[in-house]
Amino acid sequence: MLSKHDSIQRDQLEMITLDQLVPPNHLVRKMEAAIDFTFIYDLVKEMYSEIGRPSIDPVVLVKLAFIQYTFGIRSMRKTIEEVETNMAYRWFLGYGFHDKVPHFSTFGKNYERRFKDTDLFEQIFYHILMTAANKKLIRAEHVFVDSTHVKASANKKKFEKKIVRKETRAYQKRLQDEINQDRENHGKKPFPPDKFDRN
Repeated sequence: MLSKHDSIQRDQLEMITLDQLVPPNHLVRKMEAAIDFTFIYDLVKEMYSEIGRPSIDPVVLVKLAFIQYTFGIRSMRKTIEEVETNMAYRWFLGYGFHDKVPHFSTFGKNYERRFKDTDLFEQIFYHILMTAANKKLIRAEHVFVDSTHVKASANKKKFEKKIVRKETRAYQKRLQDEINQDRENHGKKPFPPDKFDRN
């Protein structure tokens, strides 16, 4: 028997929490359970003023980059578009159904004004890598970078920092390219390479 689904259900009012919409085995739940992101506040506190209007939560900014990188989203603009409709991403960020998601340029502006000349991403990535290793989620003697298997040397900490540095710099380069492309799209000159140069 042929049946047709009644699309009028789209307008049905439901009482449901965001938490109910995120499957128990979703990767964002596993990341949230494994990593206490509050360590980021100590890393960034000197980068923020005590006066002025409230900022976007720095943990949210880092989690946005985490979503982009973990789920292979090609740009911050696309990441924000995904967050607007993806309930699991909203849950991971701590946003409700109606919370306004930051504009994609917010991340670029914060990167340029606060994070660019720091090793913040390296510190965060290293902390998360160590947390994962300590919880036996990864083996410290093997690391995958850009799909290439690399065996660690005897000095694990030196090796891990080297890998972290390579990975974070690759991400920063992609982010810088995206910022410059957005500037060009809005009739602004792209930042010269030395503007992003960390030396």
